[in-house]
Amino acid sequence: MTRYTEPGLCKIRTITTFLSLDKHRESWDKRISSAAIFCQQLSDTFAEHGYCVQSIRVVTNPFGEYLNTESLAAARADLSYIRTLINAGKQSNTRIRFAIGEAKTAGEISLLPDLINEFGDLCNACVNIAIDENSVLDNLAIEQAVAAVHKISRITPNGQGNFNFTVNFNCKPLIPYFPASYHRTDLGDQYVIGLETPDLLVAALQDYPRDANAQSHQALSHGYYQVMSTALNHHIEKINQIIAEADINSSFHFAGIDSSAAPSKECASMVEVYKLLGVEYFGAAGTTEASALLTRVFKSITCVPLVGFSGLMLAVTEDTGLALGTINHQFDIRALLTYSAVCGIGLDTVPIPGDTPLNKIAALMRDTGTMAYRLNKPLTVRLFPVPDLKAGDITNFSGEDLCNCAVMAVP
Repeated sequence: MTRYTEPGLCKIRTITTFLSLDKHRESWDKRISSAAIFCQQLSDTFAEHGYCVQSIRVVTNPFGEYLNTESLAAARADLSYIRTLINAGKQSNTRIRFAIGEAKTAGEISLLPDLINEFGDLCNACVNIAIDENSVLDNLAIEQAVAAVHKISRITPNGQGNFNFTVNFNCKPLIPYFPASYHRTDLGDQYVIGLETPDLLVAALQDYPRDANAQSHQALSHGYYQVMSTALNHHIEKINQIIAEADINSSFHFAGIDSSAAPSKECASMVEVYKLLGVEYFGAAGTTEASALLTRVFKSITCVPLVGFSGLMLAVTEDTGLALGTINHQFDIRALLTYSAVCGIGLDTVPIPGDTPLNKIAALMRDTGTMAYRLNKPLTVRLFPVPDLKAGDITNFSGEDLCNCAVMAVP
């Protein structure tokens, strides 16, 4: 058996359920409990087949449709109740995360900093930025989102509350990864599987029988693509089969899989994947080509519907190798934008100086949004303005998700 077929190399980052809540508070318990029970049953089923599920996630319709947003106190009271329901329904040590969906008005956006500060991982949220008939971005909404980013950076420790807030461009519902996730009521109850596969990609490339001196660059590229695609398809087919055979009675409909690699502190860095593809370091010549190749791998799945990003994620402070790369000055924000043209997620978990002018942050978001709509791909911006730090300073983030890295200059 080829090494990359081992289930432990393909982790399930999340089982993400999408459901709708309404203003009737008394119905929330049943709705949230049904999602938690379903996720736990499916998680146990995956575990029986050797697949580890790292988190269970619940995503709702826009929170203005069910939370009382007439005041911060009212919204806080409703979220406190939801937190009580989630904690009461927790059946294992599996991490449970909650997304309150998208903020759709200026008033809703203005509530987010204080709610995120208090509820953290149970208050993930996003703002979706639209374009008009002339393909011009809604800059007023961008400015409102930037104001929220700025306030979150000032009222949460080290500004890291921005981990729970993102600005979406051209993103559809049913993204399983937070905080870009959002749902629409007319889609009904659904669930999506999100993966964590850097360990799998590394194992596949290490197993590839290659001799760089004996093969052309074109032959190597074809070989790299084939071995990674084969490995990823193998596990997704297995996961799909487990789902099809699972004996679970639920209202949740399987919408598909997000095939993104989704690196974390607990797995191999995507930088290691780039090195195995022949790139000296992430940011060196050849990085764009390798990024495009990896994107083709993630798009090569045919046995299940692909949803969400299903592309290359370059989350700077969630990937140990990328974090080190910032310290070694191996790439910058301009490079990340360049790679976004051929891959995945945009500017994700990027620490920037705490005194960055708000108009520069807005311009950076407009650059990313322009690329998203011009190239018809989902991109997000999740920036961490870090109070009192300048470009080149090292962050002091805490928590299980974030690596410490160098603050990046905003050009």
